[in-house]
Amino acid sequence: MKNKILILIAILALYSCQSKTESKNIIKTIIQDTLSKTIGGTADVSDAPAKEDKAAKLIRKQLKVLLKNDLPVLTKENRFFYYEAFDLNNDQKNEYFVGFSNSYFCGSGGCSGYILNNKGSLINSFTVTDFPIYVTTSSTEKFYNLLMKSGGLFHHIKMKNGKYPSNPSVQEKWKGDLPKESTKVLDIYDKKLVKYSF
Repeated sequence: MKNKILILIAILALYSCQSKTESKNIIKTIIQDTLSKTIGGTADVSDAPAKEDKAAKLIRKQLKVLLKNDLPVLTKENRFFYYEAFDLNNDQKNEYFVGFSNSYFCGSGGCSGYILNNKGSLINSFTVTDFPIYVTTSSTEKFYNLLMKSGGLFHHIKMKNGKYPSNPSVQEKWKGDLPKESTKVLDIYDKKLVKYSF
């Protein structure tokens, strides 16, 4: 919607700068057509470029390295990811939770994913995880602890020697309710996160 408004403003600016010639009628027609399609919701945005951001480019580049052996067998439908940024160690720089939701990366036990630092380097890979992931307020080795669901149960995931365990299903089971102060990340199904290709 913002793009449509910006286009409209740009067209109006061009319109106001034009001399009173035949081009005025052309611009007026374009403005009227754009306004009617925008208001009516019928504007064709199918060729509009996909939303792209610096983090997605960084993640895409790293995924091509991490999954270089998988790329030849991945179908186009399986070559997409979701991500969410969160500062896991309070250094004022976001880390990136990267997840997948397709048959190549997911099975009956859950899905695979990664945690990357703000420069795109791998902090951790994980398997058999259901989304979302919860970041708690407690920490180990200066990184927040995580609650990851695997096999229908939450597991308490703590940093150890600079890494989180890669298989949450074999970690300590979480007892009790989810802490209210925990933050939900990589909520692929409910948050409607942007899907990026790689």
